[in-house]
Amino acid sequence: MIMQPGDQTLAIRALKSAAPYIRMYRGKTFVVKAGGGVFADTGATRTLVEQIALLHYFGVRVVFVHGGGPQVTELANALGVESRMVEGRRITDRRSIDITAMVLNGTINTHILGVCRELNIEAVGVSGVDAGLVRAHRRPPVQLAADGALVDFGFVGDIDVVDPTVLRKLLENNLMPVVSPLSADDAGTLLNVNADTVAAALAAALGAEKLVLCTGAPGILADRSDPRSLISYTDLAGLRELREQGCIADGMLPKAKAIEAALRGGVRRVHVVSYQAPEGILGEVFTNEGTGTLIVADINALTPAEQLSTGS
Repeated sequence: MIMQPGDQTLAIRALKSAAPYIRMYRGKTFVVKAGGGVFADTGATRTLVEQIALLHYFGVRVVFVHGGGPQVTELANALGVESRMVEGRRITDRRSIDITAMVLNGTINTHILGVCRELNIEAVGVSGVDAGLVRAHRRPPVQLAADGALVDFGFVGDIDVVDPTVLRKLLENNLMPVVSPLSADDAGTLLNVNADTVAAALAAALGAEKLVLCTGAPGILADRSDPRSLISYTDLAGLRELREQGCIADGMLPKAKAIEAALRGGVRRVHVVSYQAPEGILGEVFTNEGTGTLIVADINALTPAEQLSTGS
């Protein structure tokens, strides 16, 4: 590709605009989580990892957490195992937990590591089972608020404690952890833990500067059917109001809970961005305008300038 003078000027301006953010975030920890939807497309996966690579090159300590729901469903269907979702969470029987382990710890994690190798990122794949990273217990049957029905989620786990020691050791050696959310209880029974929940818990335990949730939508929408209704920024009170209004439902429900947990756990800022946009993460982090939705604990903590934009 031949770069014209005008293109060079634009590139230099972009670097100058990003420089304050690069200085600000160098040495800070970001937890980036991507759902399985992006990994269905090789090009989209590479575009996402390229953005994470730039964060890594700029000195940001990145922990990359991945899901894999669509791939688990695809393999389960191929093997004749029924997939059931309740309130955005998967019911996981004994056959399903084996499929989940194959997909998360095997196919997806290894594929991400392959892209990282291509981009010269020294990455290491781990799961919640490794080195006691995520300790969980099997979720007891839950009574649904909607109709009062009692649902047994099977081998689905709720987090007891997170020990990020192994992640800190990797980060201190300039290695990027690629984390599968699969966990286990103290008896070694594998448990399926929601990836958003794991990402939020890791972000809080690491004292992360940011938690970035990459989704198929451009961010949080006031109208789920209208991508133009993007909400630029909100806080915990606004998030609760959106949920009560029905703007947050289905797969966004676990994300909303994860956002709340991260902010209450001390993470300064949570961003919801699109993994479909080639500049989704970078535009959100390194520009004033942003690309997705910024969520903070209290919107009054934002400066007037920040309330006119969505970045930082």
